[in-house]
Amino acid sequence: METVQELIPLAKEMMSQKPKGKLVKLYVLGSVLALFGVVLGLMETVCSPFTAASRLRDEEAMVAELRGAQERQAQRRQATLEKKGKQPEEALLGCRAHSHRQHAS
Repeated sequence: METVQELIPLAKEMMSQKPKGKLVKLYVLGSVLALFGVVLGLMETVCSPFTAASRLRDEEAMVAELRGAQERQAQRRQATLEKKGKQPEEALLGCRAHSHRQHAS
């Protein structure tokens, strides 16, 4: 079977033979699974615009939630600094000075 010319008669012979017993069940099972795959692919194609929009809404909600959490954290930090009587710039400078002292030692 070195050339295509030899494969064509073999394929014709195989197609002319009728499958027997277990092979018929195997062919039917394979066909059913193939059709099932085609139907699922079509459903995914038809539903993809809706699922994409839903996924986009979910991502936007997650980003908004993260922004809200960051804002709440910044407000808490500001409130903590106000309790200590420091302005944010002073606190930042104090942190930098502290870190320079640690490097020096």
